Amino acid sequence: MNETFFANDHSPAEILADFERRAQRFETPCGDGAMVWRAWGSGPPLLVIHGAHGAWSHWVRNIDALAASRTVWAIDLPGNGDSAMPTREDFAAISEAIGDGLRALVGPELPIDVAGFSFGGVAAGYLAFHQPDVVRRLILIGTGGLGTPGGAIQLQRLRGLEGEERRAAQRANLLGLMLHHPDSVDELALHLQAANGPRGRLNPRSLVLPDRLLEVLPRLTVRVDAIWGEHDRPHPDPALQEAVMRRSHPDMEFHVIPGAGHWVMYERPQAFNRVLLDLLGRH
Repeated sequence: MNETFFANDHSPAEILADFERRAQRFETPCGDGAMVWRAWGSGPPLLVIHGAHGAWSHWVRNIDALAASRTVWAIDLPGNGDSAMPTREDFAAISEAIGDGLRALVGPELPIDVAGFSFGGVAAGYLAFHQPDVVRRLILIGTGGLGTPGGAIQLQRLRGLEGEERRAAQRANLLGLMLHHPDSVDELALHLQAANGPRGRLNPRSLVLPDRLLEVLPRLTVRVDAIWGEHDRPHPDPALQEAVMRRSHPDMEFHVIPGAGHWVMYERPQAFNRVLLDLLGRH
């Protein structure tokens, strides 16, 4: 699938159904149920981890480009999407579920590259800390937990809203948090927000704020690089984010994608894919 598929008259449901049809789907133990994994492509494995109240579909505009040269493993984090809640709501339990799943599914190819978006980046950092045998390197994308000032975010309540009023509020929330340009709020983005948000049962706030990633970042021995959207509202001022991370990883590469908000890989997929594939190819 390429960008023309997204631009044509395919509904969000058709787009997601096509990805589901082409995916290999796996389940591994998680809490009282299972964690759900999907895989596309072939080549060296790459684990991609979505953000808070998200699912594998946060990466829908990137999977095919990455899967041309990689086996892309996309999870629904414990307590999100199709996955069960973890045994405890802490990163040790979340890391254990992911690490055990990787050993069962990827096995001899460990350790592997891991890219984490937003809350998923914090989860990826803790995965490398708690399960160091499974992670080769990290690419952090618009992550929180760095102890930096957050941007001004005002989200509208959806409860009680229906029809066009609800749609307008969803659009405003996407622009207030996830996306920068109004044209980026397309039918697929609205569909993903409406579908994924209510299935996010894990409360990410205490797992991120204010500086939970900083608790482990200086203790990681794997390579760490980062990608940021120029207009990331939750974690603004990319230069500040870079400076904080360079204190413990001075040789990191930090790339800013122009014209993108927080959900950088959705809003500017072609630019993001180029940068991520270049990083993966050089280190």
